[in-house]
Amino acid sequence: MQGAGESLEACRALIVRTIPTGSLEQIVFRMNALHRLENLGVKVVNSASAIERTVDKYYTSFLLEDAGIPTPRTVVTEDFQAALAACIELKDVILKPLFGSEGKGMARISDEETAYRVLRAWELNRYIYYIQEYVPHFERDIRAFVVGDRVVAAMLRTGKGWKTNYSKGAGVEPIALSAEMEELALRSTRLLQLDYAGVDLMPSEEGKTYVIEINSIPGWRGLQKTTEQSIADRIIDRVLK
Repeated sequence: MQGAGESLEACRALIVRTIPTGSLEQIVFRMNALHRLENLGVKVVNSASAIERTVDKYYTSFLLEDAGIPTPRTVVTEDFQAALAACIELKDVILKPLFGSEGKGMARISDEETAYRVLRAWELNRYIYYIQEYVPHFERDIRAFVVGDRVVAAMLRTGKGWKTNYSKGAGVEPIALSAEMEELALRSTRLLQLDYAGVDLMPSEEGKTYVIEINSIPGWRGLQKTTEQSIADRIIDRVLK
């Protein structure tokens, strides 16, 4: 296997920074290539299995739920009627692509007519319905960046609307995590067996903190603006150890 002219089998370690979009066959092949490299003794960070656990929102959600880590109420189904019923019951929801990042493709739905139209459109494209109850959160959330067994940095993201992604224009500032938040970030990372991760925490207006998402290939452009330490160096230190 070749990457940028280099033989990947000859590497001692490989840091995965993206899984490009493509056909199902292309994605499966790329993941299998990572598994193959691991079989050959290359240290892959994060591991192929860990990436598979986090790139699929349903997979991540049920692992967190089964471990007792607080997440918003979530319904995942292929059935249109079941999805519509979930939207009506939960009243205010976020419909998310099963695979996706940076807030792309998400829709907030808070009435039955909109739910019907949007869900029918998704049905035509044979998408899975991943429906998560909207949590009022002052249009803010927290990205905790975990490397190894510690949170190396964290930032508060303030959105211009209900989306709080830095790539969508959210403002960022450093924040000191409470002991509860730090433990949630570390528990989630250990559960999914990640060497490093971006853990999205959402303190709700009711005072409860939820784990919203865990990213095994996180970016840190926004986070780097809030800390003097080099996030890249912390990851490299982890790999070298």
